[in-house]
Order: sequence, then C-alpha cells, then structure tokens
Amino acid sequence: MEDFKKAILQPGPPENFALQTVQEFIKPQRQTKLVQDENQLLENMLRTLLQELVSSAAQSGEPIMQYGQSIDDEESSQGLIPHLLDVVLYLCQREHIEGGMIFQLLEDLTEMSTMRNCKDVFGYIEGKQDILGKQELFARGKLVMLRTCNQLLRRLSKANDVVFCGRILMFLAHFFPLSERSAVNIKGVFNTSNETKYEKDPPEGISIDFNYYKTLWSLQEFFCNPASLTVAPAKWQKYTSSLTVVLDTFEAQPLSEEEGDANNLEEEAASFNIKYLTSSNLMGLELKDPSFRRHVLVQCLIVFDYLKVMTTNSLQFSCSCQKEEIKSSEERVKKLLEMTPPKGKDFLRKIEHILEREKNWVWWKRDGCPPFEKQPAEKKSAQEGNKKRRPRWRLGNKELSQLWKWADQNPNALTDPQRVRTPSITEYWKPLAEDMDPAAGIEAEYHHKNNRVYCWKGLRFSARQDLEGFSKFTDLGVEGVVPLEILAPEVRSKYQAKPSDRSKRAKKEEVKGGSQPSEEAQVIQVASENDGEGARPVEASAAPMETDAGGTPPTAEEEQKLNSDTDVGQEAGQLETDGPLEPDREGVETVTADGETDAEADI
Repeated sequence: MEDFKKAILQPGPPENFALQTVQEFIKPQRQTKLVQDENQLLENMLRTLLQELVSSAAQSGEPIMQYGQSIDDEESSQGLIPHLLDVVLYLCQREHIEGGMIFQLLEDLTEMSTMRNCKDVFGYIEGKQDILGKQELFARGKLVMLRTCNQLLRRLSKANDVVFCGRILMFLAHFFPLSERSAVNIKGVFNTSNETKYEKDPPEGISIDFNYYKTLWSLQEFFCNPASLTVAPAKWQKYTSSLTVVLDTFEAQPLSEEEGDANNLEEEAASFNIKYLTSSNLMGLELKDPSFRRHVLVQCLIVFDYLKVMTTNSLQFSCSCQKEEIKSSEERVKKLLEMTPPKGKDFLRKIEHILEREKNWVWWKRDGCPPFEKQPAEKKSAQEGNKKRRPRWRLGNKELSQLWKWADQNPNALTDPQRVRTPSITEYWKPLAEDMDPAAGIEAEYHHKNNRVYCWKGLRFSARQDLEGFSKFTDLGVEGVVPLEILAPEVRSKYQAKPSDRSKRAKKEEVKGGSQPSEEAQVIQVASENDGEGARPVEASAAPMETDAGGTPPTAEEEQKLNSDTDVGQEAGQLETDGPLEPDREGVETVTADGETDAEADI
C-alpha cells in the first residue's frame, strides 16, 4: 500500500504517470482498460488509501482538502486528497477505469468529513461540474451523486446552513437535466409534515369568536393534504361546512380601498415569511389584512384544481352534487379575490394563468416526463459557411432537374414497358365500349361517359390520334368517338358512318354542277361546202335535261359523243362556248342557251 501511495500521489500532472502506475500495480489483461474484477481491486485500494489520508488529516488537525500541501513548495498548490481525486478523475474520463469510481470516492469523502470540511469537498465538486456532467460519466454516477447531495441536505440545518443548502440545490439543478424523473414528484405526494399549530382552547378574556378562529385554521389540515378529502365523505362534509363559514365572513366584512392601500404589499414582499402567526389575539388584524385573505383564497383554488382532476379518477364518493359544490365554491372564491383590494381583478387573472400553466406540468408527469430539451446546434466556422453554397437547380428544385436528366442518365427508360406513356385510343376507349354493349348489363348511371374527366382526356387523345373519329362527336356524342373495331357487332351498326342531310345536299350540288354542261350543250351540224358556198345552217334544238325536273342524266357514251362533236365544231371555227351563237351569214339563226332559236323566241 505504501508503494502504491507513493506512486499514485507523486507530483506532476496525472497524464504523466496515472495509467503507468495502474498497469504496474494491477497488471491488467488489457493495456488501456480494466475489466470488472480489476476495477473492483483498484476501487478497494483507492478507498483504503482515501481513508488513510482522511484519518491522517484528522489527527493533524488540518482541513482534509489542504492536508499534505507544502507552504514552502510553490509548485504544489493542492493537497494530497484533491490530487488523488484528480488522478482518478483523469482515469475515468479517459475510460481506463470504470466511470462511477470517482463518484464513489466523493461519497465516501463526504461521509468521513465534518460539515466544515464538507464545504471544501463540495467546492471541489462544483469546480469539476463540467467534467462530471459529461455523458460518459453522468450515466454511471448520477444516482451516487444524487444520494451524496441528499445526505448532505439531511445533515445540514435549514436555519443555520441556508447558503450551503442553496449551493447544493443549485448544483443539482444544473447537474441534472430538466426532465430528470428523480427531481420530479411523479405521484404528487404532499408534504404532510408541514403542520400548522393553533390554539385548541379559548384563552380568558378573549373578545373574538373563538369558534370562527378554530374553523379558519382547521382548513390548513385539508390544505396540507387535499388527498384526505377523497377518502371519506365525512371529511368532505367538514371541509365544505368550514369553508362556507369562512367565505360568509369574508363576504360580510369586505375590505375598502383605503384598507388595501394602507397595507403596502410591495414592502410586505421584502419581509415575506413562510407561515402566518396563529395567535388568537391577532385574529382581528388578520381579517383586515388583504394579503392574509388572498393567501387563504388562493389555497382554496389550489385544492379545487386538485379535486377537479381527482374527481374523475379516485374520488370514491364522487357524484353530481360534489361537482356542483366545487363549482359554486370556486366561483365565490374568485369573486372574493376580485373584491379584495388593491387590483383584485389583475391579481385573479395572474393566479388563473399560474394554475393553467400548472396543468401542463401535471400532464407532463402523467405522460412519463418525456424529455423536451433540444440539443445545441454545432457551431461552424465562417470559412466552412462560405464554402457551402446553396445549390442552384436548372428547373427550380432538385426533383424537377433530376426528372429532366432522367432519360440521359438511364437510356433504357424510354424502352421500359413499365414506363408511363400515353395510351392508344383503342385501349383508352375500351371501358366505354364495354359499357355500350347491352350484353354487359351495365346501368346507364355507372357508364364511363358520365365521368367528365375521362371523356375530356379521351377527346384529347382522339383529337391527336384519330381526327376522323373525333369529328363524329358533333353528331353522335362521346359514344360516336369510340373506334368501331372495339364495339360489339350489334352496337357497331348504330355508329357506322351515315351521310347526313348536309352531306347529301353537298353531293347533290356536285352532281348538278357536273351535268349542266351536257344539258346546255346543243348539237349543231355545220356543213362546209368544198365549192366555197359557205356553211349550211342546220337547226338543232335539243330539249333541256334537268335532273331537278326528274330527267335522267346522260350516259357515259352520250357524254363522250357530245364532247367529240363539240371538239369538231371548235376546230371548224363555227362554235364558241363562252357566249351565244351568232350567224355568219344572213338567214342563219342563233341558238339560245335554253335551246330555242331566235325565231321561236320572237314568237
């Protein structure tokens, strides 16, 4: 042990000798990390060494955290025990030994020290708070540290060691996270040890109503433990009757604004006491004190909030009458708070806000105290921030740009049978063709033609792929656009192409225009004499041929013969097609367009 003591307490920083000393005395299986048995052996050696140092410090009469510190040696600025704790903390931080060993040594040190020395020990703990609070150490020793602080609080006097108690509570608040369950009253247990003592027997010569005095202070029993009201109906009846007496007295003796101004609440807050005096001689003054009334009424509101939550859970005698009593009493209390000067309405509004926030804590504890801390964001240097620029996408965002480049990156996408493509009109109109088949037996209200989106898309496809079928939409509607090859035989004949009246009229005009030259043509035979006597006029009149009058059009042979005769006449220079015929000599009669001669026209 002496060799280990000299080796572990040698001067200098712990990183120079700590691990080497442990390897020399423990001889671990691994070079940098001890196993469970080796950790237990080292812990026993360190606890024994710590006990010897504390015993030696007590015998010398020096403070334990300053024992072994040399005044002449300026390099040594701390005692042996802090140096030992630094060595163990270094090994725990580097994970060479078990992380909870430092917390165990601190607990032993506080148990072996007096309260005066405990202040110095706790000062060391406060100085190493950042290292002890790291996750790898905190997870191993948080319960040991909590037990150590609670033991210190139990040993301290709440009256004489208020500052030290405050230091311990502040350390626990910073050391443990806000959502730590060990610091939360999960079950909502009340501090029943906070008992209010008051006079049970009336003093002699008292001038006040002693029964009212006892009734007022008896409410503190229920305020201290509201859960007792949910156990038996008798206590609930006693509480409601006592509360009614107190509220009636407050209403019968309202406070004026002058009395409220006389009691300066701001000055009272500077000299605030935890509890009021319960002497019966002060009863008259306390009734005129607005602060005293507010404390009593706020306690009533806290009890009502607790009962409203417990009414639906564990209140055994819960019924509609109890709920009505709670509601009516709560309204009376709020009304009295508004009437209590100064600024009663503002005070009531603040109290309601506080009670509403308190419900959030109740719900949080009911849900198992889930953590709500957010991890701090990592701070990045300005150079790293300048290097990273926001990407600029060609089409506005990443998805559209990637879709634009998709075909280039994957050439097989265009030939993939699973790719999304525009369907053919035969495939698209197939559901509507099945609806049109009478054999299918589909009712008209379930036809696809009633779907406007389906019809609109189909018309767009037909306009691009089948313009002829798209033209049937005007006469036959959407069903006429469906290709004929996918229709049933009995339905196909209904939607086959039939000439409409307009098409018939157009065809009739074409036929009439084509037959007109043959009807107006006149066969004129002109004989040319070889002796130069001139041409002999031949009168040829043909009856007009009109298809509208019921005549039959000429055949192909007749039209060919007529065209040949016309060509012969044009070659002879005796016929003009652009105007009426005029005679070349006297006595030759012209033929009109109607097939009549001039002589006949004159008659």
